Amino acid sequence: MEQQPKQNSIDSDEILNSDPTFKRQVQRLYELTVYSRWLLIVIVWLTIVPICLWSLRMEIVLWKEYFTFAAVRYGLISHPFAALGLAFSIGMMLAVLIWQSRNILFGLSSEEKKLLEDRVWRIRKQGSNHPLWKWICD
Repeated sequence: MEQQPKQNSIDSDEILNSDPTFKRQVQRLYELTVYSRWLLIVIVWLTIVPICLWSLRMEIVLWKEYFTFAAVRYGLISHPFAALGLAFSIGMMLAVLIWQSRNILFGLSSEEKKLLEDRVWRIRKQGSNHPLWKWICD
């Protein structure tokens, strides 16, 4: 078997990872992702949840008088769209909480770092025409 000679050139990933500007841009993209996810949660809670609670208003009056889990269960079963909307809102919030907690406790996974780096690379490549250019690269 013939061994290939080692190249003396540095890999482009190593150059990008050692560039402090690139690291800062990746961090900005991550922060923008976090803020946009929480903005989505706020919008969901300000739009879907009040509609769901409004459709459950008669059941809520009954729950205040005679609270039992059976009453809650039958109230949600009799209003499936309200139950679905509340489940969606709670599920989205829990998903973002778990995602952000995992990132805080354990850091970003290598796949997520690579994805963010690829996105920043595409934003840089497209230039000022990209909608996120102003927030990431300026």
